[in-house]
Amino acid sequence: MNTELIKIYTHETFEKIVVDFRLPQAFPFVKWAGGKTQLLDRLDKLIPLAFNRYFEPFLGGGALFYHLTSVRNLRFVAYLSDKNQELINAYKVVKSNVDQLIDILRIYKKEYYKAPQNFYCELRDKFDINNSTHIEKAARLIALNKTCYNGLYRVNSQGKFNVPMGKYKNPIICDDKNLRNASMILRSIDSRLYWEDYQKILSDKAQEGDFIYLDPPYNPMTSTANFTGYTGDRFTERDQECLAEIFKELDARGCKVLLSNSDTEYVRELYAGYAKNIRKVTVRRNINSRASKRLGHTELLICNYSN
Repeated sequence: MNTELIKIYTHETFEKIVVDFRLPQAFPFVKWAGGKTQLLDRLDKLIPLAFNRYFEPFLGGGALFYHLTSVRNLRFVAYLSDKNQELINAYKVVKSNVDQLIDILRIYKKEYYKAPQNFYCELRDKFDINNSTHIEKAARLIALNKTCYNGLYRVNSQGKFNVPMGKYKNPIICDDKNLRNASMILRSIDSRLYWEDYQKILSDKAQEGDFIYLDPPYNPMTSTANFTGYTGDRFTERDQECLAEIFKELDARGCKVLLSNSDTEYVRELYAGYAKNIRKVTVRRNINSRASKRLGHTELLICNYSN
């Protein structure tokens, strides 16, 4: 028997399997204010040609992360973080306990369709998250996210979820397929999840050659458009200035940084040094309560590199 021929055949077969293997397509399993699904075609054109590690420290729904892994079929070490503890808990549960999560969400789905208003109010107002398991907390977040007004996450000064119920006929509370696909992606690549402030995660871990996508709470377009936080904290102009300083520090380290923000003079001034790499894009703002005011908005995509 020609053992050398067997070795060659085995090696070639293995390479073909690696090349042909693709992760399933997945989408954000939560709807998050400012989500980037509608901008993926334009963000895709700005993805660096080469990188080994990816950072998304304002994670939200993670639309770009899932695009990179399931559409682009890229493999990398992923540092995924957010200041919202419940959100990061949900990601960890989707990654490690997706079957148990689906079991609970199926129950929630049945209970919701029996009495939507009663179920929603009970889950929102009476569910004791302090005495719940991490899987139950994740199911609560996802169920509320799928049934509340516009998928909004908002808490009051006591940290209580206070978003009213949305007007949906058939909300998808339990999307088994997408949850399992999202779980497979998180488990198949080296994904590292952190409940952490963006400044700390970037200061401690970002290094030359990393690709970092920054999608912070946006600078308000007007003085009355002041919803800028999802954890009870506000993202002030001083916070925007700190973010711009960190952008410049990451640039100096040799990181490849892409940032989204609103199209305001204030933001343009903060990133004036990168004017050649500022792009204006038109978006729809689904969070506005008036449909007539959801169209025709512009945002900025700012990066420190050229492909």
